[in-house]
Amino acid sequence: MNDADLLSGLTPAQREAVTHVEGPLLILAGPGSGKTRVVTHRIAYLLSQGIPGEHLLGLTFTNKAATEMASRVAALVPGAKVWLGTFHRFAAQFLRRHGRLIGLEANFTIYDKEDAVRGLRRVIAEAGVDLMNYTPDAISAAISWAKNAFIQPHEYSPRDGSPIGSIVQRVYPLYQRWLTLANAVDFDDLLLDTAIILQRAPELRRELDARYRYVMVDEYQDTNLVQYAIARALCIDHPNLAVTGDPDQSIYGWRGANLNNILEFERDFPNVRVVRLEQNYRSTKKILQAAAGLIAHNVKRKRKDLFTLNEAGADVRLVGYRDQTEEAEDIASRIQAALREGRRRARDFAIFYRVNALSREFELAIRRRNIPYQIVNGVEFFQRREIKDVVAYLKFIQNPCDEAAFLRIINTPTRGIGNTTVSQVLEFARTRGWDVWTAISRADAVPGLQSRAVGKLAEFVRLINGLTAMAAGPIEEILGCVLSETGYRDLFRKSSSEEDQERLANVEELLTYARLFDEQHPEPGGLDTFLEEVSLVNDVDAWESDDRVTLMSLHASKGLEFPVVFLTAVEQGILPHERSLKGNDQLEEERRLMFVGMTRAMEELQISFAAMRDFRGQRRLTIPSPFLLELPKDCVQRSGKALDIAGFSDRPIAREAPAGKSPARPVAAPIHPLTTAAALSGATATRAIATDDYAQDMLVAHPRHGVGRIVALSGSGENRKATVDFGGRVGWLKFILAKAGLKPLKRPR
Repeated sequence: MNDADLLSGLTPAQREAVTHVEGPLLILAGPGSGKTRVVTHRIAYLLSQGIPGEHLLGLTFTNKAATEMASRVAALVPGAKVWLGTFHRFAAQFLRRHGRLIGLEANFTIYDKEDAVRGLRRVIAEAGVDLMNYTPDAISAAISWAKNAFIQPHEYSPRDGSPIGSIVQRVYPLYQRWLTLANAVDFDDLLLDTAIILQRAPELRRELDARYRYVMVDEYQDTNLVQYAIARALCIDHPNLAVTGDPDQSIYGWRGANLNNILEFERDFPNVRVVRLEQNYRSTKKILQAAAGLIAHNVKRKRKDLFTLNEAGADVRLVGYRDQTEEAEDIASRIQAALREGRRRARDFAIFYRVNALSREFELAIRRRNIPYQIVNGVEFFQRREIKDVVAYLKFIQNPCDEAAFLRIINTPTRGIGNTTVSQVLEFARTRGWDVWTAISRADAVPGLQSRAVGKLAEFVRLINGLTAMAAGPIEEILGCVLSETGYRDLFRKSSSEEDQERLANVEELLTYARLFDEQHPEPGGLDTFLEEVSLVNDVDAWESDDRVTLMSLHASKGLEFPVVFLTAVEQGILPHERSLKGNDQLEEERRLMFVGMTRAMEELQISFAAMRDFRGQRRLTIPSPFLLELPKDCVQRSGKALDIAGFSDRPIAREAPAGKSPARPVAAPIHPLTTAAALSGATATRAIATDDYAQDMLVAHPRHGVGRIVALSGSGENRKATVDFGGRVGWLKFILAKAGLKPLKRPR
C-alpha cells in the first residue's frame, strides 16, 4: 500500500499524527475518535518510509487490543514483523532472556493474585506477624501499590502513624524472599523487575533503545510509574516515543495508574508534537453532548472540543426505578421487545455496572426471557479450581521450585500425603535454604518423616520426572499425559454428579485451548509461552462479539462499543464508589469511569438508578448519584416514579408488564465416560473419522494391540498424532492418526 492510500480518508488531525516520524508525539484521542486506525496507519507509514519492523515496538494494556492492532497492521502491510503486545507480555519475555541479572531463572512462574495472596498468608503465619485488623488481601494491595510506585522492599518506609505501613515494612521483604526461593514473580514484579534491570544494566538498556527506535504506547493515561520508567528507558538515545491516550478516560488509579504521566508529557518532552483527535465517529450527538457535559466538571484534564457529524439521535434516558428488580425486569423487557420486533440483535445490547456483584439481578431477568447473554470476565475460566489444578502441574513441571504449585498438586488427586508430611518437608527446606523440589527429592533425610511418607514422596517425584521428560512436546499432548498419569480426569469421570461432569467439560475445554495454541505455536518447547499466555489473560479477553447480550463492569467496557448501552445503579456509594468520597482525585476518577461507560454507546443510552437496592446483604434506601445532576438537561429525557423521591421532575415511563416466568431450559444429561476395559464388552467400532475428530479419552481399537484409550493428542490434519494407552504389557504407543488404522468405539444400541 502506497502513502497516498494510507493517508486517504484521514482527517487533517489524523494525518498529522500518522505522518509524524522523528521526535516525541502525544496523541490526545477522545472516545470513538479512530485512535486504533491512527496508530496502525502510523505503523504502516513508518514501514513505508523504510524503517525496519524490528525497530518498532507497540505496547498496549489488553491482549485484545494488541491482537486487533496486529491484525490491522497485517492487513495494511502483509508480512510486517512488528512487536505488538501488552506491557506485561513484553516484560515477561524480557525477563525470560535477562532475568538472571537479578537472580531470576528463565523458567520462573508467574503467580496470579490468588496464588500470591496464598503465599503471603504463609509468610505472615510463619513470621508470626500480627495483622491487627487488616487482612492478607489488604497487605497484598499495599505491597502492590509500593511496587507500582517503583518502591523496592529495602526502600519501603511507612508513613508516620500508619499501622498497615508498619506491617508492610516487615512483611514485604519476607514475601519477596519467598518469591525468590520459588523462582516466581507476581504481576507487579514483571514490570518492576524489568524496570530495575533497565536501570542497573546501562549497556542492555542502550541495546534495546537502539533496537526499538520507535516506541508507541497505547492508553498512556493508564500507565503507572514503573511502566513510565520502562517506556522512558527505551527512548533516551532515540526519543521517538509516541503515546496515545485521553486523561478523561483514566480509570485505573486504584491499581497504580498515574494520571500525571500524560498530563505532564510536555514537561518530559519539551519538543513534543501534540495532536488532538476530537471528532467522534461512534456516538450520536446527544450521547456525546451528555458525556461531554459530565466530564467538563473535572479539573485534572486536557481540554478537548469533542464533536461528531453523526445524527442527533434520541435523548439519553434517565430512569428512576423503585428497586433493583424493577430495574432489571424493565431493561430485560426492553431488550426482549426489540428482539421480538426485529429492531435489534442480542449482540447490540450491553448492561454496565460499577461492581460485578450487581450482575445477578440482570442475569436472572434476562435468563427468564431466554435471551442469550454473556458475562464478561476473561479471568474466570482460568480461576476455576479444576483448571488451576491442571495448570499447576504444568507450572511445577516447568519450575519445580514453585511452592504454590507444589502445595496445590501434592495431594490432588489424593495420594496419601498428609498436611503433616508437607509441613515437615517445607520446614526442612526452609532450615537449609532449599527449594521445595530439592527437599522432596531428599525426603529420606527429613527428620521424623515416616518411611511410608518417604515412599509416597518418592512416587510423586517419579511422576513429575516422567511428565517433565515430555515438557518439550506439544501442549495438548503434555496436558493429556498429565490428566492420564495423575488420575485427575478419573476424579470426575467416575462421578455421576452434574458439578463434576461440568468440571470434566472445563478440563476438556482446556485441551481445546491447548490444541489451538499448538496450531499457532508449532515450534517445540512452548510450555513457558503457554503458561505465560494463561497467566496474562485480561478480563476483556473473554468478550466475543457473537449474538448475545453483554453484561460487564464499567472497567471491563473500556475499548468496546455497543449500539445500545444500559448504565445501571448510578447511585451514591456505587457510582461514585464509597471509597471515592474521601478525596477529589478519586471522585474525578469515578466521573471519568461514568464518562467511559457513556461513550461506549453508539445509538441509545439509558442511565438508571433504583430508590431501593439490596447490596452487600442489606436493603437500603439509595441516594441518586450526584453525577446525574451534572448531565445537560437539554439532551436527557427523565422518567420513572423514583425520580419524585430524587427531586427530579419526571415524565412517567411506559413499561411492559413483567413477563411471566419462562419454563426452565432442559438440562443436558450428565456425560458418563467409559472407565474400564470391562465396560467395553459388546462395544463395536464405528467407521473411520477425520483425524481432527479424535478426542481426548476416546476409546479406540487397533487391529494388533486391541482396545486402548487416547491419553494425549497433538498436531492437526494429516500430522495429528495420538498417544494411546493399551494397558498391560503394551502400555503407551504413539500413532499418526491418518496412518494408524485406529477405529473409535461406541456402545451397541
